[in-house]
Amino acid sequence: MAYISIDGEKYEKELLELAKAHTTGRGEGKISKDEVADLIKSAQDGQGVTETELKTLHYIRKNFEFTDAAAKMFDEAVAKL
Repeated sequence: MAYISIDGEKYEKELLELAKAHTTGRGEGKISKDEVADLIKSAQDGQGVTETELKTLHYIRKNFEFTDAAAKMFDEAVAKL
């Protein structure tokens, strides 16, 4: 598993790259409900969601734009992790 350091904090590289891919290129630049599902699935790729993966999800929520429906879905999904 690869990591990226941002402001001295360690985050999961794969999750950040996935969020960035979902907000660049085609589309409106916001994370959609389908893309939220991709992010959550990626975080759950191992035996459980690690502390670093959870911290990365919180970072994504704070620093990336979401559609209203996706934001609600993301918040509910992360609360269950």
